[in-house]
Amino acid sequence: MSFLNTQSIGGFRVHSSVLSTTIRKNTCCAAPSRSLPLLSVCRPATHFSSTRDFPTGPGQQRRWKKTKSSVSFDDLLHGSNFRPAKPSQRNEIKAGPIDTSVTSFEHVKDTSYIVRAPHLFEPGTLEGLSKNDLQQPVESEEIQKAKRTRKVSSVRLESLSQGLIDLDKSESSITNVTPFTPEPQEPSDGSTKNLHQGLISLEPLEFEDESPSYPTVVMQARKNMQKFENCVVITRVGGFYELYFDHADEFGPPLGLKVSQKKTNAGPMRIAADTIRQAGFPFHQLDRYLKILVQDLNRNVAISEEYPNDVSAKVKSGGLMHDRRVSRIITPGTLIDENFMDPLSNNYVLAIHIEDGALTPSTSDLNHDTSVGLAWLDLSTGQFFTQKVPLTEIPSFLARVSPREIVLDQKLEAHNHILGVFGDDRQLIAYAEVPDVRPIEEWSAMLESPVPPSAAGHFTEQEIAAGSCLLYYIGTRLQGSDLKLQPPVRQLDLMGIDKNTMRALEIKKTIREDNFSGSLLHTVRRTATKGGARLLENWLGAYLEEQEKIVLSNDLNSFPVNFSGQSLRERITTLLKRSHDSHRLLQKFAFGRGDADDLLALATTIHATRDLAELLAQEGYGDPCVQALLGRVVLEDPMFLAESITAAIDEDGLIQQHRMEDTESGEMQALAEAVVASEGTSEDMSTLRKTSRKKTPNSIREYYNQENEAWTMKTTATPTLRRLHKRLNDFAAKKAALETSLCERLGVASLTLRFTPGLGHICHVKGRDINLSIPEARTISSSKSTKSLHHPEWSALGQEIDQCRTHIRAEEQRLFYTLREQSITNLVKLRRNAAVLDEIDLACSFAILAEERGWTRPILNTGSTHKIIGGRHPTVEGGLEEGGRSFISNDCIVGDVDRAWMITGPNMAGKSTFLRQNALITILAQVGSYVPAQYAELGIVDHIFSRVGSADDLYRDQSTFMVEMLESAAILENATSRSFVIMDEIGRGTTPADGIAVAFACLHHLYHVNKCRTLFATHFHALADLISEYHMEDVGFYCTDVEEDESRDGVFRYRYKLRQGINKHSHALKVAKLAGLPKEAIEVARQVLKKM
Repeated sequence: MSFLNTQSIGGFRVHSSVLSTTIRKNTCCAAPSRSLPLLSVCRPATHFSSTRDFPTGPGQQRRWKKTKSSVSFDDLLHGSNFRPAKPSQRNEIKAGPIDTSVTSFEHVKDTSYIVRAPHLFEPGTLEGLSKNDLQQPVESEEIQKAKRTRKVSSVRLESLSQGLIDLDKSESSITNVTPFTPEPQEPSDGSTKNLHQGLISLEPLEFEDESPSYPTVVMQARKNMQKFENCVVITRVGGFYELYFDHADEFGPPLGLKVSQKKTNAGPMRIAADTIRQAGFPFHQLDRYLKILVQDLNRNVAISEEYPNDVSAKVKSGGLMHDRRVSRIITPGTLIDENFMDPLSNNYVLAIHIEDGALTPSTSDLNHDTSVGLAWLDLSTGQFFTQKVPLTEIPSFLARVSPREIVLDQKLEAHNHILGVFGDDRQLIAYAEVPDVRPIEEWSAMLESPVPPSAAGHFTEQEIAAGSCLLYYIGTRLQGSDLKLQPPVRQLDLMGIDKNTMRALEIKKTIREDNFSGSLLHTVRRTATKGGARLLENWLGAYLEEQEKIVLSNDLNSFPVNFSGQSLRERITTLLKRSHDSHRLLQKFAFGRGDADDLLALATTIHATRDLAELLAQEGYGDPCVQALLGRVVLEDPMFLAESITAAIDEDGLIQQHRMEDTESGEMQALAEAVVASEGTSEDMSTLRKTSRKKTPNSIREYYNQENEAWTMKTTATPTLRRLHKRLNDFAAKKAALETSLCERLGVASLTLRFTPGLGHICHVKGRDINLSIPEARTISSSKSTKSLHHPEWSALGQEIDQCRTHIRAEEQRLFYTLREQSITNLVKLRRNAAVLDEIDLACSFAILAEERGWTRPILNTGSTHKIIGGRHPTVEGGLEEGGRSFISNDCIVGDVDRAWMITGPNMAGKSTFLRQNALITILAQVGSYVPAQYAELGIVDHIFSRVGSADDLYRDQSTFMVEMLESAAILENATSRSFVIMDEIGRGTTPADGIAVAFACLHHLYHVNKCRTLFATHFHALADLISEYHMEDVGFYCTDVEEDESRDGVFRYRYKLRQGINKHSHALKVAKLAGLPKEAIEVARQVLKKM
């Protein structure tokens, strides 16, 4: 380390270059400590320069540059005494007036000459020199060498700190090492004070561990790993994506990747940190590995892409061609267009805002009446929703929306008990450090259109806070990418359904296997489009409560049946199948993604929308629901866009590209091999799979496309493309002529002109011709039967062909960007048209389902009736029909005459099925669907509650009876007179006496307090006597039974048809015998039953 002591002498600058030694830890053998005291040489070396005598001419500007000088012990003077400098040993040089106009500093990089030529700086050298003598510096060889290597910059002296200057600090070029207070001195010549002379003793310096200097690409990846420490960083390197260090060790094996180790010569010695561990995969397999990391392992993945450096960036980076920055962070809730996404379900990310006042030290102390703000969106479609719900309804909301990821404010991380409110389902939680709540007016930059002021006033503070948190989190994940979401929509007027009811009714998944097959959604889905399937799933989780909306939906569903029947439905379905997923296509364009296939799909959808609108206008005959739909369709500007797309994109060329997809893997393999050959090792080459030989082209067009590529735009799309393709055809003719000419001139009949990614434009020779001498060409590769050569004429022509192809690709890319921008311009109109297609698809699917299964259209009103004639369970009926059996229908009339039904009967006789089927019929009716019944008249309900089935929760230390009581308590607290409640076998988890008491208490509360429509199934026959005793006259009694075969002992069959009355025989022994219980056990049970 070198220090510079500055003195001012009569307009000159005197630099005392005092040397101190910095000993590296690997060369210091004697010192046991890791620090070394700062020592100074007794003889300061001084030399002079003058701004007047050494002017800087044009082009010779001298700059101050920070340098680091080190010297070994061998370079020091023999016998030098190393000790802290004393004041008596400092050179006392009288200073003249200071010239404050311009002062220069200089620092000699190579200071070793100071100790090698001590005679130049002996004490007393300056004595007796006049000012003229000082203007003539000593021109020794060492000083001349110093002058050649020095750098000078001009600064004002008064703006600089005085004293010791540390040249080794990285924060600035010149910094003051240690501030000090100068000793009082007499003014010199009555004008200035002498500067403080000599060295200031410093504390020992600690040695710093030097981290190894890895290759630049690895350093970029390591920097990103440190910045995004919670993510798996995948770095693009040429044709591969790479994982490094710990990420390679942890995720390489689960991904099926081989982790390789490479040594580096970085650092002062070879240590473990110098080993680079890495694993990689070809870039075209990104979606495959993202699925494992994001979807299967629930990991956040940071994608670091290559960005070409411009000229200035190359200079700053030392000539590096690319910079690698994280372009996007992919999480389970922020998927956009990945191939592994479920096309029939939404991929929601949800933000929950909980006020500070609701946060308490424990879950038991939480104020469950506190309202929380919810905001959720699907990045793949742009749909954005908000809602305000009580804290206790969060589990039910999560069951309905099924978000892939939940975002909470960072301050909630310290309150882990708040997660207990979310229920027992495993949820992926992410925390975001949100700065401030942004008002809804500031969301416009991320929306396709601003929120109207009239609508903005309806959003609550909790919803705005949740939406602000969600948009902030999305912005950090997308790393500044453009975002065009739909304006937020408040979720209102929906029929509530709790989490337990969703599970008990098997609306989206079955209870036992947790499968989609066998659920209500699987049974009723007949949609033709992906958007329609997602809309159906959303409607089954958020049922309509307003009568006008339900009636309009039912009117639309009945339209394809009432007018033209099956013929119209088939024509509508055909047009719907021609359309594509416009929601995700448009969102892909909004993110700057997509390709020519997506544009063609959008154009096809626009044409299908036009044809569908014309069909409905012709067949609708002025039907109000049809006219309401057609009034929302906008076709003028979208049709112009569709015509532009079809006029520009070459559909035949795209088809040809798809035909070549079978060989695309081979091309990717060739690219991977080329990259590995130039950048990898033989070990990397061994990991690449072997590919089969390409098939022989069958036509000139196929040969042309195989060697080059199929163009996505028509040759007549623009004048530029027309001119470039004409030029390319001319080059093709020149190539054929050159090939013929070379064969004749060189006498090589097998010569063909080719292009390969690895060798470029080559002359390919095979057979006996490989032995011929071709002096004009240069051989680059050969085998036993073939030879490849470079010929100057073909190389020159090939370069012109490549340049022409490059221009065509650039023009095609410019035209593609133009069409994509036009699509974004029509974003709002196209999304509205897509929403209309989804509703038509859903209505048509309901009509098809009704035709297939014999369902009927329900009648809905605002009363409290629930009248079902010939009702059937939608999913059980389908399962029985597959097995060749039929379903026994039942009637249910509750709400008018009887406010509640108590249902008794034996086990396995259909009591639970009857309860569930009536709840499902209510749900289907309020969705707008047909229902499985001969006749259905229903009063609109505000909430459906279910207490069916039994299960314990050992993780939360809750027994079966405790779970049952918790669910029953929630029903009794929240049910209203407009609710529909089904309860099955309450109190069976405890003693009969206690069970009867609890069961009757629940029914009594529902009858007198809640006053809601109730279906209550039980095995406790004593409840009938209690109902009569408490004068509950509006409770009806119905039961199921078994029919025994008197001719055969023990043979019976179930009678699933309900009848009025009470069945006081549960026939439990018959069910036990049917289940295969041993005869001895059944006989013991019969004897005990007789005694009781």
